[in-house]
Amino acid sequence: MESGRTTLLKEQQLKDQFDNLEKHTQSGIEFVERYTKFVKERSEIEINYAKQIRNLSKKYQPKKNSKEEEENKYTSCRAFLSTLNELNDYAGQHEVIAENLTSQIITELLRYLTELKAERKSHFHDGRKAQQHIECSWKQLESSKRRFERDCKEADRAQQYFERMDADINVTKADVEKARQQAQMRHQMAADSKSEYSNFLTKFNQEQNEHYYTLIPNIFQKLQEMEERRIERVGVSMKTYAEVDREVLPIVGKCLDGMTKAAESIEPKTDSKQVVESYKSGFEPPGDVEFEDYGPGQSMKRTVSETSLSNSRGEAKERPSGGKSKGKLWPFIKNKNKSPKQNKEPLSNRFNEFMASKPKMTCLRSLRRGLSLKLITLNSHVRNLIEGSGPEDFSHLPPEQRRKKLQAKIDDLNKDIQKEMDQKDALTKMKGVYEKNPQMGDPASVDPRIVEMAMNIEKLQSEVQKFEGWLAEVEGRLPSKSDPPRRQSGLYETQNSNSSTVANNCAQDRESPDGSYTEEQSSETQVKVAVANTPEFDDEFDDGDEETLPTIGTCKAIYQFEGHNEGTISVTEGELLYVIEEDKGDGWTRVRRNEEEEGYVPTSYVEVFLETNAKGAMTYI
Repeated sequence: MESGRTTLLKEQQLKDQFDNLEKHTQSGIEFVERYTKFVKERSEIEINYAKQIRNLSKKYQPKKNSKEEEENKYTSCRAFLSTLNELNDYAGQHEVIAENLTSQIITELLRYLTELKAERKSHFHDGRKAQQHIECSWKQLESSKRRFERDCKEADRAQQYFERMDADINVTKADVEKARQQAQMRHQMAADSKSEYSNFLTKFNQEQNEHYYTLIPNIFQKLQEMEERRIERVGVSMKTYAEVDREVLPIVGKCLDGMTKAAESIEPKTDSKQVVESYKSGFEPPGDVEFEDYGPGQSMKRTVSETSLSNSRGEAKERPSGGKSKGKLWPFIKNKNKSPKQNKEPLSNRFNEFMASKPKMTCLRSLRRGLSLKLITLNSHVRNLIEGSGPEDFSHLPPEQRRKKLQAKIDDLNKDIQKEMDQKDALTKMKGVYEKNPQMGDPASVDPRIVEMAMNIEKLQSEVQKFEGWLAEVEGRLPSKSDPPRRQSGLYETQNSNSSTVANNCAQDRESPDGSYTEEQSSETQVKVAVANTPEFDDEFDDGDEETLPTIGTCKAIYQFEGHNEGTISVTEGELLYVIEEDKGDGWTRVRRNEEEEGYVPTSYVEVFLETNAKGAMTYI
């Protein structure tokens, strides 16, 4: 009995230990899950921080075509821009931290947690199975023991009954023999139960020894190793957590060094020189104020020096409109009293003179073409004035700023000329190759492009000469008059001369008679009035009075043309149109899309195919 109680106590203690281990290992798994959640939240914080840093850097980046982009010429602004770029790289390192935390810790721990839970479940399943097996063996032993005890008691009772029957003289011999056989059978059953009980006992002892000395220790050992691996894995993850931050420190240090270097590159004197160069006007300082004598016999009329500051204020109202004025825009002084201007006719009168300056044409069709091209040129100029782009010669700027703008324009045109010349040289070489090797291509196919480039170069060179003349005027030199002759039709020359007249008149409206800068900006209003008050162009020539022009060929658009100006027509690349009037040397070709849509397009934008009966099957681009 004492041995049975000890066994039961051990089983109960073993069961309690399994419950304790199960709670402890579950707590360890929950700790790993908690740590994984901590790293995941840290990664999200790094991503959000990097995103906010990038947005901050983007927010303060200079906008295109804005004042901030213009200020980048100062060293302080460039240093700030470098700081923003380094800050953007700094944000990238925080994104690297988030990526490494996710790939090296979170993903690995989640996979390890799945394996850990499966391993823990397997070990506790083996422990419960071993415990159930030993409990089953114990029950079998107890059952055989109770059977043996019962059989022994039955054998003793059968033996006592036999002895009592054998001693009784009144019992027959048959009853005595029957009692003797019953006693022998009971003794045999008791012997069998004893043998069975002995076998179960031996088996149970072996299984019990194996259970307590082999199976359970192995299971506990596996659980211990599992727990140690879990703790070690957490330690490795914590070390990796620190290493992830340490890996980006060199690059973060370089970003901070870049910010420091950018700050050290700021040069106050250079910035101040940039301000001087940007706002340098080129005006000369005013002369000395003349002495005004109010003594006896002297005239009371004031005689102010033409170079004094008060000239634009005192005598602007007294001078006749045809006189000269020296009113200039001095630093820190707003030229409220503008210098007197020359008598100007309304822009509408100039517009009428401009339209009337065209020589009479013998054909109504030619007259309409000339008027349309004039309107195209004038509308382009009007749009520039309305949009505030300023005169082409930059006459609205102070002398020094005007000189810089003209020089920059000349440099850009020279670059364009060099580019066109390089392309022309390349095409010339290609033509030479085609001439030597006709199988590679037709040399004549390159000629139209070479001619077009030559015309472009000639046009750019004339533009350079024009801007160089204005630059020489600003610098006090005489402009060069040796312009190369160009093939121009009478219509195109008249057109250019009239356009130049309008442009120069508009430019003169913004300056005083001596060429000084003023703040007059009434050109836009006068242009609008001039255009609004000229309805005669819509009524003078009615479309109903003119017969429909015949088609003389076809053309294919090789470039897209918007056609914003009046008299033009918009075309898309690859569109096929009908040619109703060829280029007269002015660079425009009249085309028709359908019965109602027709207008002018640049000749260089289309590939023209004239009919045989019109121009002898001539084709040009």
